[in-house]
Amino acid sequence: MTDPHQRLQNALDALDVAFAPLADLPFPVSGCTYCYAESDLEAVAGPVDLVPEDLIPYVAHEATNHWDDFPGLYRRLTPRIVRALTEGRLLHNMVASRFLAAGWRAWPAPERAALEEVWHAWWRSALHSHPGTTNIRDVLEVLAVTTGTLTPWLTEWAATRTEASDRHLADALGTWLIEDDIADLQLGFYDEVYAAPELLRWLCSLERGRVNAAQLKEIERIVCG
Repeated sequence: MTDPHQRLQNALDALDVAFAPLADLPFPVSGCTYCYAESDLEAVAGPVDLVPEDLIPYVAHEATNHWDDFPGLYRRLTPRIVRALTEGRLLHNMVASRFLAAGWRAWPAPERAALEEVWHAWWRSALHSHPGTTNIRDVLEVLAVTTGTLTPWLTEWAATRTEASDRHLADALGTWLIEDDIADLQLGFYDEVYAAPELLRWLCSLERGRVNAAQLKEIERIVCG
C-alpha cells in the first residue's frame, strides 16, 4: 500500500500531467490594472511553471470579476494553486469557493479525475499526520465545498483508526463545540455547505470511546436540545 504522504505527492505530480496541455498554450490575460501591473498580467499569461510564486495567492484569492476569463485562468493555474493549498499557504475556504466559481466539475474528465485524486490523497495524508501542514477542519472544508458533500470524507475519517486521526477529531471538536458553533456550522467562503446536520449525525454514530465523554455529552445536548 502506498504511503499516504507519497500518494499525495504522486497525485500532485499526476495533476501537473493532466493539466500540462494548458500550461504552455498562449493565454492572453486581461484584468484589473488598478490591482495588477501589466508585468503581472504578462507573467500570469506566460508558462505556468514560470509564474512567480508570490502571484499565485493573488490569483487564487482574487474576486472573479477581476479577470476577463476567470474560469479559464483558474483552470490553467490549478496545479500551482492546489500545491500551495495542500501546503497550507492559501485561504482554504476562499479557494474552495473559487473552484466552484470556476466550474471545475464541468472540466474535461482527465482533469476532474486528477483533481479528485488529489482531494482523496490529501484527506488520507491529513488523517495520518498530527499535527499536519494544514488544519484538519480546513482540509475537510475544502473537500466538502468542492464536492458538495461531507459523506465520503466523514466515512473515511470514521474508518481511519489511528492516533493522528483521533487527535484531529478531538482538536476539531474543541473548536466546533465552542459556543455551539457546530449547531449551525456552514462551510465555504460564501457558506455554500450547511454542514451541521450531517456532521452531528456522524458524530453521534461513532463507536463508543472515539469521542471523549465531555465532548460527547456536549454533542448530545446540542442534538437533543
